[in-house]
Amino acid sequence: MPTSRRTLLKTSAAAAAAFSFDWTRAQTQAETVRIGVIYDLTGPFAAGGSVASSIGTQIAIDLVNEKGGIGGKYKIAPVNVDSQSKPDVAINEANRLIDQEKVDILNGVFASSHAVPLAAKVEQQKRILWITTAVSTAVFKDKNLQYVFRAQIHSDQYGQAFASFINEHAKAKLGMEPKDVKVALIHEDGPYGVGVAAADEAFAKEVGLQVALKEGYSASAPDLSVLVTKLKRAKADVISHAGYNPDITLFLRQARESGLKFKMLFGAGAGYSQLDKLRATFGADIDNFCNIDPVPAQLLDPAKLAPGIGDLTKTMVARYREKTNATEVPPHCSMGFNQTWILLNNVLPVAKEKYGGFDPEAIRKAALDVDIPAGGTIQGYGVKFYPPGTPLSGQNERSTPVVMQNAGERITVVWPTNIRTQDPVFPLPKGSVYAA
Repeated sequence: MPTSRRTLLKTSAAAAAAFSFDWTRAQTQAETVRIGVIYDLTGPFAAGGSVASSIGTQIAIDLVNEKGGIGGKYKIAPVNVDSQSKPDVAINEANRLIDQEKVDILNGVFASSHAVPLAAKVEQQKRILWITTAVSTAVFKDKNLQYVFRAQIHSDQYGQAFASFINEHAKAKLGMEPKDVKVALIHEDGPYGVGVAAADEAFAKEVGLQVALKEGYSASAPDLSVLVTKLKRAKADVISHAGYNPDITLFLRQARESGLKFKMLFGAGAGYSQLDKLRATFGADIDNFCNIDPVPAQLLDPAKLAPGIGDLTKTMVARYREKTNATEVPPHCSMGFNQTWILLNNVLPVAKEKYGGFDPEAIRKAALDVDIPAGGTIQGYGVKFYPPGTPLSGQNERSTPVVMQNAGERITVVWPTNIRTQDPVFPLPKGSVYAA
């Protein structure tokens, strides 16, 4: 039967509409860069800093889009997913972003327990994983990764800062030689905690500190009283603790109840960087505790940074407060913002202009070209990625942490000495419930 004129017109109109839709979609895709953003928006990691990191990332995206996008031309379209504080969910969501959403860039990742398997997965598929927050050195060490990058610090640096601080201050502050200082290293047993504790141990031994106890535990453990008992027996002067928010809360509560005493406690970021949440639970009990992490950008002296960096920090802080109604701006906000800002402003424009596109190969080459001197980012450190063929290929070789101290309602920088904003209180004052 011959096709009627009406049917032919309908078919032609449908084809034209489909063509128009496809052309419009292609044009939209050509004018935007779609980036998969992975954070733990629910589960225990959410309150431990992951949500704060995600907000920092979104602020960076918003600021770039408001100025016309990457290079003033290409808007960023984030595809946000919730990894729910579960490694298997993180992997499934990454697969979905790559296979179904067709994104070439994954940005974010709070937990090292997610970052380790994700890095292997994304590397295998030759997509870009741009890690903002997870710190485990094991993500990169001896993996020779080509498509995974991290401007953030790595966990070995926590141990270096911990040992260096004690070595520098033991005699003047404690009246002890470093070799007489006993340290206890406690940690959650995922890649983050294991990495920090291993670095603590290695650098502590390097400067001659006594490692009286090294003990891991599950971050989901319902009871840490046995750990507290071991610490009491060890009689350590200083405790280093790498943990998340729920297990830190449990540990500190049981430590206080059992009368555990020490001269100082050092946190290693994560839950110890969520000062507002710890203070809501423990109040002045946590005064003068130290915490090692990348610095919250607002604590740095903008006069020591590159021009414009101080103003950028002010904008980030103002927007974070607008979005959250919080007074404290945790370091995780700076982490999410800083690493995303570097990707959007120092990598992707070069990928397009110098290497011809936003494909993984162009981005990989552009990332290896990044050369930001110290003082050139909101967190103070510079950025230069170790090249392929080196033990930490893809890791920023210029990243640095600081030692911060909870000075009442404020946070101060107490190490490195050349940028400190306060002389450290060490040991804990006699009024502390934990003071030895």
